[in-house]
Amino acid sequence: MTSMMRILEDLTPLNRLVCSSGYDEAIDYLLRVLPFEVIEYGPEQEYNGWVIPPKWDLEAAEIRRSGKLVYDGTSHPLAVIAYSSSFEGCVDREELRAHLHYDHRDDDSIPFHFRQTYRSWNRDWGFCVPKTLYDSLEPGEYEVVIRTRESEGTLRMLELTYPGTSDETIVFGANLDHPGVANDGLAGVVVGIELFRRLAERKTKFSYKLVLSQGIVGSEYYLGKQPEALRAQLMEGVFLEMLGSDTPLGLQASREGRSNIEWAVARALEDLGIPHRAGPFESIILNDEYVWEAYGVPMASLSRFPYPEYHSSRDDVSIIKEANLAEAVDVLERAVDVLERSSLIKRRFQGNICLSNPRYDLYVDVGQVAFGDVAPEEIRRMRLLMDLVPTLDRPVTSRSLAGRGGLPESEVLGYLQKWQEKGLLEIL
Repeated sequence: MTSMMRILEDLTPLNRLVCSSGYDEAIDYLLRVLPFEVIEYGPEQEYNGWVIPPKWDLEAAEIRRSGKLVYDGTSHPLAVIAYSSSFEGCVDREELRAHLHYDHRDDDSIPFHFRQTYRSWNRDWGFCVPKTLYDSLEPGEYEVVIRTRESEGTLRMLELTYPGTSDETIVFGANLDHPGVANDGLAGVVVGIELFRRLAERKTKFSYKLVLSQGIVGSEYYLGKQPEALRAQLMEGVFLEMLGSDTPLGLQASREGRSNIEWAVARALEDLGIPHRAGPFESIILNDEYVWEAYGVPMASLSRFPYPEYHSSRDDVSIIKEANLAEAVDVLERAVDVLERSSLIKRRFQGNICLSNPRYDLYVDVGQVAFGDVAPEEIRRMRLLMDLVPTLDRPVTSRSLAGRGGLPESEVLGYLQKWQEKGLLEIL
């Protein structure tokens, strides 16, 4: 069995651009790790204005002065800007500097220049260099070579599904692209892989899906091109990001902050006594979550963002702690346990039922304030639960409802089972 660290060590050095030989190598590698299915979209399939870029590989890249090598653009996958156009010629220092990009946070790092990945119709040539090199360049002429190989690009992503007794599916997503870095994307990939290894032999109520794709554009094609009936089964999910660095875990809520899985992850963090941060949507990180939310799939995230090496050549395997990866897997596995021990509630009506009608007899009466009635706190909480049920537009677990209402789960289930007897709810 290939360990999480071994996968990181093997895949981090690859130039895993959106469409590239390095990305294809990563796909082929992971197909030997778990029985993924490959999903592919060709270059003719423009969607929502998103364009699949060409397959891009770097053949040669260097800067010389008077024949002496100044900079080797093949020394690191970030050393040439993503999707650089080819260029050969002599330029003076000022023109060269106009095509050099450095990290403003650290003088010795190479930054990640990714903009052209999403704008393949308007590309320039360029290098990413340490600021120390940028500052050391002397006036004069420089010989520049950037030679690339391009062909039609195919957007490829990996999907693994473990079916449960219900079609309601919990999704775990991660980014497989990002050239030459370990924590940004790839650490989430290996955490997802290890989680699904642990789930492989389990019989579950929910179905579980692991999706490994390119940042933003991969999620857009995966969701937008998926048949609506299949997409409707995607109940909610967690995006796994940057989980190996030595920084605290951060749980970011979905846009509405009401998903069952984020509640389960929060419970797991509490049960395991793991220090962490928590925040609303987009308060910790902004990544593919907003794409999933746009397709009606609530998407929380679990990450260790921010970390100082982000989007730079310092994001390598040396900053990854295996214990941090394992901690994230433990949290997610515990969250699955929480979900699986909970009943799933599905609404089977629209609008608001007259619950006081003898046909139903489900009304929770808190009395009338004008008459001096003061209902006990537990009754008031049960009334809030009664008012909440008609708004449940997605399946919800009894544990989540109990947590939101501040009620014991047994009492929540006892009340909701009466709704089920009247044909208003389905409890799985």
